[in-house]
Amino acid sequence: MNMKTLVVICIACLCIAAMPAIAQENNTTTNGNETNVTATPTPTAEPNVTETATPVPTEAKFRVGPTVTLRPVNDVIDKSQDGLVELYMNNPSLNDVTLTADVQISVPSGIHVYGEGFGYGGAAGTVAGKFTVPPGTVRTIHVNLKGEKVGDFTVHFTGLYWPDDDKDAFQQISLTHPLTVKEPSPRPLDSEPTGGAGETGETSTDTANGLPLPSGLLSVIAIVVAFGALMIRKG
Repeated sequence: MNMKTLVVICIACLCIAAMPAIAQENNTTTNGNETNVTATPTPTAEPNVTETATPVPTEAKFRVGPTVTLRPVNDVIDKSQDGLVELYMNNPSLNDVTLTADVQISVPSGIHVYGEGFGYGGAAGTVAGKFTVPPGTVRTIHVNLKGEKVGDFTVHFTGLYWPDDDKDAFQQISLTHPLTVKEPSPRPLDSEPTGGAGETGETSTDTANGLPLPSGLLSVIAIVVAFGALMIRKG
């Protein structure tokens, strides 16, 4: 065996011996570049929870618009009768809410206004009242007007109405009504209404008990007394 062959064999043996070390070094380098990954645990499914929805409050409103108006009954004032106007309020049965009305009636100087459920306001000749009308009902308020001087006048009616207690849903009212005074009222400051046409509205008082008696009843009593006196004379 010559020298060249021996050298080649030696180099081959060294290469074979070095290959496992190179492979291990490469494996170590690769492992150093790897990133440790921690396994994420699978979340446990939570039970389904049903939330109860909070009910939305029902808004108070009219299905059908109510009627709030003035109806003239007598627009002429004289010694025998007052002017008469009706405050008419109608809340249809189709509605489920109560009609609440806050109204004012104002008249010019020389005219006095009186009405059931009304109270005097801060200004002269002005009355105000608050009324409620349940669903499916009608309410009529009679307003009497008395005059101190002859002439033509105008009654002003203003106010607000709303469903139940929902004042934010209010509606406005504004009406006028003409009035003629032919003769001054006999007692303009008396809140009691003056009698109808042909009647003075005056009453007599029973002195025995102090109670007022209608003039018609006094006439009947007078006829009975006269008839009794006549029967006594005949007897």
